[in-house]
Amino acid sequence: MSLQDADFIARVLVQGDERAFGELVKRHQSSVRNFLRTWLHGDEATADDLAQETFLKAYRHLNQFSGQSQFSTWLYKIAYNEFRAWARRTRPHEDIDQLAHEPSEESAQSSRDFRHDLQRAMRHLSLDERTAIVCCAMQGMTHQEASDVLGWPLGTVKTHLSRGKEILRNKLAEWSTGG
Repeated sequence: MSLQDADFIARVLVQGDERAFGELVKRHQSSVRNFLRTWLHGDEATADDLAQETFLKAYRHLNQFSGQSQFSTWLYKIAYNEFRAWARRTRPHEDIDQLAHEPSEESAQSSRDFRHDLQRAMRHLSLDERTAIVCCAMQGMTHQEASDVLGWPLGTVKTHLSRGKEILRNKLAEWSTGG
């Protein structure tokens, strides 16, 4: 039987066990990196840097984790705030909504084409719509978890998710029919 996140957290807080925190990082680093890469449209280096900052901040403030949500939800909230802070620092005169990077070229052609189309369609979403899509549809969070991560009311998450899905559905259908 493997230890749960709560057991590792307790070992870090009570015993100062850095290895236990290392286990938490191992368990969650891929999902946090993927979570960040979505906003950065495949910019792996920046996503990795922000993920590292996320885990450093989580380690420094682990005593503030209340346990009322999943540990991963708490990490996503930190990661989201790190992304927003990075965007404000690096693009002070740009709307965060307009950040765009070239899509990744790492898989088979059909997968690349779909990913490219999806990323291109995601650029038509507002930052709030994109954020709701990333949290719920791509990261598998419940609406409540996304609400907790983002600090938004539950209804706001649902509204942005619904609008975002509709825009994506329309854009992808438009492109697949050549319209």
